[in-house]
Amino acid sequence: MGISKSVQRTILNGNGEHGDTEVVKTSAAVSLWRAFSRLWESRGLPAKLIALTVLFVLIAEALIFVPAISNFRVTWLKERLTAAQLAALASDAFPGGEVPSALRADLLRTAEVRAIASRRQGERRLVLPAQGDLAIDYVYYLQPDPDSFWDGLVLRFEQMGDAVRTIFDGSGKTIRVAGRAGPDNSDLIEIVIPEAPLKAAMMRYGMNILWLSVILSVLTAIVVYLALSRLFVKPLTRLTSNMLRFSENPEDASRIMPATGRMDEIGVAERELASMQRELSSLLAQKNRLAQLGLAVSKINHDLRNMLANAQLISDRLVDIPDPTVQRFVPKLIASLDRAIHFCNSSLQFGGASEAAPRRELTPLKPLLEEAADSQGLPREGSIAFVDDVDPSLLIDADHEHLFRVLSNLVRNAMQAIEGVEGKTDGEIRVAAHREGRKVIVDVMDNGAGVPEKARAHLFKAFQGSTKKGGTGLGLAIAAELVQAHGGTLRLVDSDEGAHFRFDLPDRSVD
Repeated sequence: MGISKSVQRTILNGNGEHGDTEVVKTSAAVSLWRAFSRLWESRGLPAKLIALTVLFVLIAEALIFVPAISNFRVTWLKERLTAAQLAALASDAFPGGEVPSALRADLLRTAEVRAIASRRQGERRLVLPAQGDLAIDYVYYLQPDPDSFWDGLVLRFEQMGDAVRTIFDGSGKTIRVAGRAGPDNSDLIEIVIPEAPLKAAMMRYGMNILWLSVILSVLTAIVVYLALSRLFVKPLTRLTSNMLRFSENPEDASRIMPATGRMDEIGVAERELASMQRELSSLLAQKNRLAQLGLAVSKINHDLRNMLANAQLISDRLVDIPDPTVQRFVPKLIASLDRAIHFCNSSLQFGGASEAAPRRELTPLKPLLEEAADSQGLPREGSIAFVDDVDPSLLIDADHEHLFRVLSNLVRNAMQAIEGVEGKTDGEIRVAAHREGRKVIVDVMDNGAGVPEKARAHLFKAFQGSTKKGGTGLGLAIAAELVQAHGGTLRLVDSDEGAHFRFDLPDRSVD
């Protein structure tokens, strides 16, 4: 037999309206939670801190409030038991334990109870009976503190549960309370009392505790907030503000995070941020300088190319001069001009940001070295000697123009280092080379002033590794870049005198 879709929906939901109501409640709870999450995320750190501080302090006060109310309830009941025990002792003074009705009423009113019973030496008797019938709603036994810690903990939780029940369900109830009495706790005292006075006393005590807790919570929250704000919130706010201000103009050195001298994690963060900002500011300043320099070099390079072209045209006419000296130097002049024009053209075409890929071929190293030394006017009689310690048969796998520039830059630096020593007449530049397996190692040595210690850290960086006043450091930076393009390395070798640079060029890999 089939079941209609409406009945199926009713069965699945248990009740159609109830199912829809549950969906609406769930959707409302989700929407409320999302709204609270958005509100919480939009608040700043100070607002979150004070809210969490107040919340946690109130939770702590609530955890203290319930045990305090429970202890007050137990104490109040024990006081009633003590008053009932005194009333029981007073009743023993009458023959047969029969207390006159008027006196019984006074004793019950003094003890704030409706009936008193006791058990002494195994005998139970009704000391002060109640006036009329009483319906007992709850029975409590105030047992002495147990010896076991865990038993005591369970007892405390039971007492806290009874205290909560009394506050929320204590009006119009009648309870019977039993407790030990006597010097050795062998006697038992039982009382019947209305729960309304107990609840009223607990409410008064609770309100006093509540107001005191609120005041303490507010004061504690303020103190904790001020302490945490000084230790964490304000430093973090200062860090955030500084980062935002620095990001507006990173090149402004006055916006770098100032040091506060703190030695904790906040101080470490401040110092690391300041260090990063200084490095970033320096790099941006260097990038701007390089960009401006690159634009200027491009303009100069363009005009210089035209000048060199005119010089080349003039040098072509020198070929017709029969003077032997002119005929000896004209080919070198023409080669140098061709090289300079080609370099200007390639620099403008490539943009000057980095070197073009090398076009490698096996090249004799000795003639190339002699050409580089000759281009620098070496040797110079009476001042700088040039020693070529290279085997004429040594071949190197490199780009001819790139290797010429590497050698020229290193020889020029060595020559300037020697010239920088005042009065030096025995200067010497020595170049040696040898092959080790599939790579050639070249050493360029001089007996000049050497490399200062402060220049070693940035020796191969443009505008940072200059070894002389007014220098740019481009020579070593260009040489290192060209060597690296061949897969080799350029480094400074420790030496007793002058400077010693060494670079190696590996042969091309063979598939």
